[in-house]
Amino acid sequence: MNKPLRRIAIFCGLLVLTLLIRDNWLQYVQADELKEDEHNRRVAIERYASPRGDIIVDGNAITGHATTEGDFKYKRTYKDGAMWAPVTGYVSQAYGATQIEAINDGILTGNDDRLFFRNTLDMITGKKREGGNVVTTLNGAAQKAAYDGLKKQGAKGAVVALEPSTGKILSMASYPSYDPTSIAGGDDAAGEAWTKLQKKNDPDDPMLNRALREVYPPGSTFKVVTAAAALENDLYGSADEKTDSPLPWTMPGTTTELPNEGDLPCKDATLREALRVSCNTVFGKVGSDLGNEKMLEEAKKFGFTEEQFVPVRSSASVFSEDMAPSEVAQSSIGQFNTAASPLQMAMVASAVANNGTLMKPYMVDELQAPNLDTIEKTDPEEMSKPLSADNAQILQSMMETVVEDGTGTNAQIDGVKVGGKTGTAQHGVDNSENPYAWFLSYAKGDDGGAPVAVAVVIEDENAGRDDISGGGLAAPIAKNVMEAVIDSKK
Repeated sequence: MNKPLRRIAIFCGLLVLTLLIRDNWLQYVQADELKEDEHNRRVAIERYASPRGDIIVDGNAITGHATTEGDFKYKRTYKDGAMWAPVTGYVSQAYGATQIEAINDGILTGNDDRLFFRNTLDMITGKKREGGNVVTTLNGAAQKAAYDGLKKQGAKGAVVALEPSTGKILSMASYPSYDPTSIAGGDDAAGEAWTKLQKKNDPDDPMLNRALREVYPPGSTFKVVTAAAALENDLYGSADEKTDSPLPWTMPGTTTELPNEGDLPCKDATLREALRVSCNTVFGKVGSDLGNEKMLEEAKKFGFTEEQFVPVRSSASVFSEDMAPSEVAQSSIGQFNTAASPLQMAMVASAVANNGTLMKPYMVDELQAPNLDTIEKTDPEEMSKPLSADNAQILQSMMETVVEDGTGTNAQIDGVKVGGKTGTAQHGVDNSENPYAWFLSYAKGDDGGAPVAVAVVIEDENAGRDDISGGGLAAPIAKNVMEAVIDSKK
């Protein structure tokens, strides 16, 4: 071969080698990056070429699919979408996905690596790819009771119900809400719905999951945590021992008296009586006597200061460190800058009801292949022990007194032992805004176990200030949710 031909052959060989290297680089090194590139329309077309798997509640699908015009063949639909939106999130041809729809997208689309062998077999046989299912822990009747209760109030708010023995989330409702079906497509109607739902256009922010992402001052419901701290640190040894609680009581380091809500029998009141009538002075002084470090330690055992993943992320609840004694006192009655999500306060009630053991909350029970084989199963997991069993039972007796003969009588259920705590949390500059109404509770079964613990928060901006109370607004909703769970187990 003469020299010019040899050079051309070498040059052509180098070009072929370069193409091979580039091809392998694209297919193996950059494959994932290209696959996830938002401008790669083929991926999006393939994503919506098959129906998604379903999200399951009580053995039934709460999701579905519909065919559409254009490149994207299928879009997601939702049954009772507004009721379930805080659980499912949304998946949209135009706006992506959130919550369970996003976290478990691989299973639902059928693209999860754990379905590789099944998908390979389908390719060989020519069978169209199918999505798997996400089976939730939710209780349909409890969710309906929660959502209907919030809707009836017509005010912003949220409900979370847990199964104390396992940590299963039985209900997670938020109001106002939205129908994810309205934004599932990629057409003009979906765009108009999306624009209307944005917070700048709707100050009620219906897409906000208040059950997980909003934190509120918990008010007097936090006194359950403070009572637990008093018992765990041996400040008081029983529910019926008189406390060292002067009336009035001036917060340490200040000349300011901590007020009670009315003329209450709080002077040297027992922990039981103080919880029954909700004495600020007693629990403020308990927190101050214990000090910031011990109060923070107890709050952390209940889950404060850490995000929770259920698997959707919940905002971290707040109990501060390095506070002045007067600030600790206010924080110990759920004020100052103490803040909690509804999930967090349901966890507090759950731990007390479960004899002091807090189980890690979760709402995905299992992931299923398209043929319904189990791919992954969630096992209940102990998270912490905020109380000893003996102290938990003392606190149960105190919370049951609140419902039997205190501020929580609206949560009474015939033939069922119920424990609870009301809260009316002040907020705004100089407490100028309407307070938040809270109620946390649990119900006991015939065997003494607690099948359900509930937290409810209501933001009613239109109610008269004197008409807002945890016992009046939130307790009836909690009662209905507990009854729904109990009835579903019969």
